[in-house]
Amino acid sequence: MCILAFGLVLSSCASRPEGVLVPVPVNEPSVSKVDLLVATTRMPTYDPRTLFSGERGSSLIVTDIGISIPPDKNRTVGQVQWPKKLPANPLKDFTTYRVTGLDQKVGEKKWLDEHVPANGSVMIFVHGFNNTFEDSVYRFAQIVHDSEAKVAPIIFTWPSRASIFDYNYDKDSTTYSRDALEEVIRSAAAHPKVKDITIMAHSMGTWLTMESLRQIAIRDGRIMPKVKDIILASPDLDVDVFSQQWLVMQKKAPKMTIFVSRDDRALSVSRRIAGNIDRLGQINPAVEPYRSALEATGIAVIDLTKLKVGDRLNHGKFAESPEVVQLIGKRLVAGQTITDSDIGLGERIGAVALGVGQGVGSAASIAVSTPIAIFDPTTRRTYNQQIDRFGHAVGGTLESATGQ
Repeated sequence: MCILAFGLVLSSCASRPEGVLVPVPVNEPSVSKVDLLVATTRMPTYDPRTLFSGERGSSLIVTDIGISIPPDKNRTVGQVQWPKKLPANPLKDFTTYRVTGLDQKVGEKKWLDEHVPANGSVMIFVHGFNNTFEDSVYRFAQIVHDSEAKVAPIIFTWPSRASIFDYNYDKDSTTYSRDALEEVIRSAAAHPKVKDITIMAHSMGTWLTMESLRQIAIRDGRIMPKVKDIILASPDLDVDVFSQQWLVMQKKAPKMTIFVSRDDRALSVSRRIAGNIDRLGQINPAVEPYRSALEATGIAVIDLTKLKVGDRLNHGKFAESPEVVQLIGKRLVAGQTITDSDIGLGERIGAVALGVGQGVGSAASIAVSTPIAIFDPTTRRTYNQQIDRFGHAVGGTLESATGQ
């Protein structure tokens, strides 16, 4: 337990200077720019170097923040390139080029007026445990850029003290922020240019997201129709609590996709803290009791256990894997399901992750499904059919592919 906690502390420490949020001019034509609407319940610091602390503010505050991303040739997809010194070099570093405070009542509407794309899509991101304000903003800018999602991006950042030793404080801060996130979701849904909303949450932010959506479902009898997709990445959620939240929401519920990884070390710590109850982000969707429950609900689960990225805690695979972040932007946020006609994408995405092309329905496609296995209803059916068809031929490989 102590070793894991120490690893979390190390992972949160970055060799970066204070003041990355101080805007600097960016005139390089080769960089990409991401404009974010940032809504927060954090307490303002009134210091331009940090903007907001990890303490709880008394009201919802919205800010327009612009982040530039270095040219693709100078960076690795899935990574935030923090400046090692200031001012940042836009050709090599993520760089803040604009910070504009907005009036809370009209700020979100005005920003959406100017930023909603022709397709009417909005993406709301809720970060996880142990995140500073700048951590959450830069990470979401990276996700938006690398996923190539055609959306108006909104990030909701709640009061996290960014310390492994403040787990309970952070958890209470998510509860503190439920009404504010509900307000942000309702404001986006009420905007006439907005046609669909994807809500993506990570880690402890999934608790906040599910609680806010549960509140909406209780008040209105359902989730508003414009909320089309919910994506839970590495959810730090008690599986029993999640089942109750889902029961309230399931009347005409949005599509839901969950990213899990059984080797998530951060969730292992959370599981110990939470009384040794399974965390949703660590379940094995291929075994009971989860397999049957997921089949009944239609919730799609993407198992990233075998996928290897640079994250030592295996807690941020959804953002660091080029294949996964592209799946988010080009399929899920675009409103597409993760099935293709009668064939699930589990086999194909696995092949992409390994950089090989195998025909769907071949023994080889089963073998490469292990890096990213997608357990939507269609994939589960075809996956089992393939196992039956090729079981004798591939022998032990199948044992690995099914996780048994």
